[in-house]
Amino acid sequence: QVQVAESGGGLVQAGGSLRLSCAASGRTFSSYVMGWFRQPPGKEREFVAAVSWSGGNTYYADSVKGRFTISRNNAKNTVVLQMNSLKPEDTAVYYCAARYGSSSSEIFLGEYDYDYWGQGTQVTVSS
Repeated sequence: QVQVAESGGGLVQAGGSLRLSCAASGRTFSSYVMGWFRQPPGKEREFVAAVSWSGGNTYYADSVKGRFTISRNNAKNTVVLQMNSLKPEDTAVYYCAARYGSSSSEIFLGEYDYDYWGQGTQVTVSS
């Protein structure tokens, strides 16, 4: 089992950057696929990015591709979402999620694929 907690949200102007971190507990963190999701105001939660437990495989939603980068440090039990060139439509509560992976390249894209969730961190991008 793993517990995750997000940090790093805040208010930023359009075109700016933010770095979200997800700290995870548990000795088997390196066996978990990690994902970031977001829920814009009044909308459903949506996939943003995911990284395999080896860190060698990543996947991004089309809306963030080329602007966001997901990475992980298994020695520090952390996952980072670097967000650049932020847009007002990136405004949302951002969630970190985890699920045990059976292979080093496995990735999950669906909200219901993940078993463990953080409480979320607010990101607001002003125009």
